[in-house]
Amino acid sequence: MAGPSWPEQLRAARKTALLGDGKRKIHYLFDSGKEMAEEYDVKTNQLLVRKWREKNALGACGSWQVEVGEPHLPLPGAADRELIKESSTNPVFMRNDTKNSFQWRIRNLPYPKNVYSVSVEKDQRCCVVRTTNKKYYKKFSIPDLDRFQLPMESTALSFTHANNTLIITYQKPTEILVAEEELQKELKKIKAANNGDGECKTQ
Repeated sequence: MAGPSWPEQLRAARKTALLGDGKRKIHYLFDSGKEMAEEYDVKTNQLLVRKWREKNALGACGSWQVEVGEPHLPLPGAADRELIKESSTNPVFMRNDTKNSFQWRIRNLPYPKNVYSVSVEKDQRCCVVRTTNKKYYKKFSIPDLDRFQLPMESTALSFTHANNTLIITYQKPTEILVAEEELQKELKKIKAANNGDGECKTQ
């Protein structure tokens, strides 16, 4: 197999930790120069946020791309280009994992449950949400499975619908549950700075 496995890459990454607001914030710097930031609930070790940032061709830091947690909404008046705002009734897609599953919520989907179908497209390594009324279509991948090079299983996928929100759940494979437990042990060994300030600084 080419290159180190994902758990090996995590172990090799330079990590700094901050504690604040009931969260443990971990910043990872990989050999490739890529950065990952995660936030965990201190009490439950629940992953709240995971985001990525890469340097561009000129060596400047790009903007953070959110993988888990609330998508970043632009600050009011942040820039003129934000004049074309998304309607507040548009579907909002976000990922919020639980201890044993990957979970996505798509808010502002008012149609009844029998309108939706959620399937695994193994050849494309993605999940697809469709509606029989052709009002919504969404394709998304599960980066965790790609990083661990694990197959996608239709049997792991389920969904429910409540309060205008479609909730899609994919049971985490055993390999990932074990790796996450190991990672938590590693992260607890990092001496965390107590800090209310959000972002981890890198040199």
